Amino acid sequence: MPETTAPAVRAIPPLADIEAARTVVARVAQPTPMETSRFLAEVLGSDVLLKLENLQRTGSYKIRGAYYRMSRLSDEEKSRGVVAASAGNHAQGVAFAARELGIKATIFMPLGVALPKLQATRDYGADVLLRGSTVEEPLQAAAEYAAATGAVLIPPFDHPDVITGQGTLGLEIFDQAPDLDTIIVPIGGGGLISGVASALKQRAALEGRSIRVIGVQAANAAAYPVSLANGVVTEIRTSATIADGIAVAKPGLLNFEIIRELVDEVVTVSEADIARAILVLLERAKLVVEPAGAVGVAAILAGEVTGTGKTVVILSGGNIDPLLMQRVISHGLAASDRYLKLKIMLPDRPGQLARTAEIVAEANANVIEVLHTRHGRGLQLSQVELELSVETRGPEHRAQVVQKLRDAGYDPRLDTD
Repeated sequence: MPETTAPAVRAIPPLADIEAARTVVARVAQPTPMETSRFLAEVLGSDVLLKLENLQRTGSYKIRGAYYRMSRLSDEEKSRGVVAASAGNHAQGVAFAARELGIKATIFMPLGVALPKLQATRDYGADVLLRGSTVEEPLQAAAEYAAATGAVLIPPFDHPDVITGQGTLGLEIFDQAPDLDTIIVPIGGGGLISGVASALKQRAALEGRSIRVIGVQAANAAAYPVSLANGVVTEIRTSATIADGIAVAKPGLLNFEIIRELVDEVVTVSEADIARAILVLLERAKLVVEPAGAVGVAAILAGEVTGTGKTVVILSGGNIDPLLMQRVISHGLAASDRYLKLKIMLPDRPGQLARTAEIVAEANANVIEVLHTRHGRGLQLSQVELELSVETRGPEHRAQVVQKLRDAGYDPRLDTD
């Protein structure tokens, strides 16, 4: 894996700079609520507060760093316009900030970007150009556009102004929960956590105490654990993840320096953990949170963080495509043992389908989908394959359903696809 030497300069923005940025950012970013979660408090064993940046304007915290960076451009730079690349939240933040500041914005997005994110970016007034199938291709296209036109490239995380702007969220959190012990923050490139950690650590130090900062990455796109272990910024090969908002293959140089100095721990969560967290937030907190924004809750549910004291979890965004939400809910139900898919070989004679449905009903489970076929691979001429999707109430009930079918002489196979 290629490595990059980190800069020697101290990257942490001074507290005074973050406090000054707060006044600027307040022109566009609204203070977001902080809600108590009794369910997560029971899981963690200490108080848990949710910081609802999913309710922020444009649907995420990104507007803070984007607006602050662009507010500091000279009149000459503003006249050249700005350009950015993003699969969603950064695009919307830049587009909104550009509209508020009267700057022309061009945004490069991947071809497969979710329609709601694409439309929202256009509705904020940006010119959107689609390039490539991954975020790396739009990033390259944006850099080439900046070089060719003179437009100012607005990076998503690796810039002092962006970090300082994101740090304003840390000040807001400290005001709302001054006695917090731990904060849990999603990590992609590192812009949010480097800003929040800078603000909180410095504010706490003025009171002679410390605040623990824990970062969370999706296991399929976890560049920070590798980079921190190596001691330098290290690019990794990412795998597909539903948390596309934090799917970054290489940490920012400035962000890495701050995180290495200020962040106490970085943990990872699986795709199933993330899906389960989204479902919990929907059911328990009545909150719509995108996968990248739910990784902090996923870390609590997965037992990746412990002994944290009073804990704040940042829900960093709520921009989720309804089609993805549908798939995520299905995965979340399965991860919570509340959705069971079974394949059963049956004799090809009348009454077998009705009998299996009766057994499931006797177990007080609900069949929500049935596929009955004679054409499955490995089937004999006298067999059919029954695929049942069943709604269950949890691990014990799921096991009871399977056992009831086995007691009736069937051989149900769990389908994990």
